Amino acid sequence: MVSTTTKVDTLAGTKPSSRRRHDADLKARVVAACAEPGASVAQVAMANGLNANLVHKWRRGGDRSPTRPAAAFIELPMPHVTGPAAPPDIRIELRRGPTTVSINWPSECAAECAVWLRELLK
Repeated sequence: MVSTTTKVDTLAGTKPSSRRRHDADLKARVVAACAEPGASVAQVAMANGLNANLVHKWRRGGDRSPTRPAAAFIELPMPHVTGPAAPPDIRIELRRGPTTVSINWPSECAAECAVWLRELLK
């Protein structure tokens, strides 16, 4: 008995793979479902036929769809508290190589500290 082997080209005649596209509505629903208390990203992904890594990417903001607003700095006013309930002074420690600079700033002057720090970091 003689056996013959036929070489099969697996690439011939196959459809090239393409990435699936998901609409913004599905992405928003999936991310919202993941934000629910007690929700599991893996379970939400499986329920929607998605890979959990893709859902994690959407949650991190890896998808730059126009429905997601850009992050912005929001300045919040700090209440001015005096007396025993007053917060401790602001302490900033800057290190550069072997040099360390420590700055203590009164907490009641937090707005001025923010301006100074913003200028320093420019």
